[in-house]
Amino acid sequence: DVLAILRLVSLAAALDFKYHHAEELEAYLKGVRAAYPAITHLHSIGRSVEGRGDLWVLVLGRFPTHHKIGIPEFKYVANMHGDETVGREILLHLIDFLVTSYRRDPVITRLLNNTRIHIMPTMNPDGFEATKVPDCYYTRGRYNKNGEDLNRNFPDAFENNNVSIQPETQAVMNWIKNETFVLSANLHGGALVASYTFDNGNSVTGSLKGYSRSPDDDVFIHLAKTYSFNHATMYKGTGCDNRQPFPEGITNGYSWYQLEGGMQDYNYVWGQCFEITLELSCCKYPPADQLGKFWRDNKVALIEYIKQVHLGVKGQVTDKNGNPIPNAIVEAEGRPHICPYRTNEQGEYFLLLLPGTYVINATVPGFKPMLKTVEIHDNTGNFSALKHDFSFSEVSIRPRAASCPKTPLYQELEQASAAVKPTLHVLVLMTVMLVIFK
Repeated sequence: DVLAILRLVSLAAALDFKYHHAEELEAYLKGVRAAYPAITHLHSIGRSVEGRGDLWVLVLGRFPTHHKIGIPEFKYVANMHGDETVGREILLHLIDFLVTSYRRDPVITRLLNNTRIHIMPTMNPDGFEATKVPDCYYTRGRYNKNGEDLNRNFPDAFENNNVSIQPETQAVMNWIKNETFVLSANLHGGALVASYTFDNGNSVTGSLKGYSRSPDDDVFIHLAKTYSFNHATMYKGTGCDNRQPFPEGITNGYSWYQLEGGMQDYNYVWGQCFEITLELSCCKYPPADQLGKFWRDNKVALIEYIKQVHLGVKGQVTDKNGNPIPNAIVEAEGRPHICPYRTNEQGEYFLLLLPGTYVINATVPGFKPMLKTVEIHDNTGNFSALKHDFSFSEVSIRPRAASCPKTPLYQELEQASAAVKPTLHVLVLMTVMLVIFK
């Protein structure tokens, strides 16, 4: 209709390829919300130190205002380093593409009907505004107003990093706690690579060999490759100016460089959310006339990556009356998370798994576990993971809320393993002596 056409024209005219400062960014997001109220919801998850602006999140989907059972939650976060600016702008163009393609493009329509997508264009508005002179390599705008690096500011699973949690970090931690995020990416600049968990490590995760492996390493490699191979050039792995090439455009975070207090490890350990870090530009703050090319280079990859939220298996855990059981542990055997993955308030679980055969273990404390062998196929094209529910016929109570402490869990595991080793050595020695004497 005429109104829809006018709406598209006005939005297209409003969003050109330039850098949008705080007031412009806020105005654009509010304009999208007003133009597409049925599929968008705009809210602030907090404010920055300086209070320059809210930490805005635009939610897109068929049910934008609330979680809907069976629909996974996805997020993109950009500009946590204020002087790394490409992600901030291409997320605005991703929003524009999604809302203008809904009900016109069948793939985007199905994606939005079956996924709740959260987009935060900037996590560090103060740092962006503080970057007065754009630079390809480094400025003070990287940090927040308190001079803190937000990607070193989260609780760490490997060591006590003793940081003062910043308002921006706390807002994101609360956001992660309040949603059931399944998949995420944070967008950076200064390199061209998809980096995946773990960023930190110890002997338990194999860091002595220069690689810190998570229990879901195969899934993370797939996720990183999904982005790199759908990007215009990232998959070539040449890096920037032939510095440190990245085969296939991906890297384990620890293999690249050790980082403590990072956001992607926090998401995976404490948020039950698989997150990778996307380095999208060799120049941290490139000229605005290059933004159009950055959008074209990343457009397909951004969409294909979102689809991966539909990998694996999902379902509900219920009691004998059909009521949801929150805090039940649901894991795939052979890939235990150090902080066990639990069901949400609706009794839902989401496990990202590659195609194959798995045994899914559902456990309610005090009751016999339920095991189910499932055959998982690639359902990303159908926009729905395999569905399997568990019903505990003997359970009629709600398990108490349980959460893992924000302590270095892997450090504690490493220390426990070291304490056990001498005992094992003694047992082996006793066995050998017994054989000899016999």
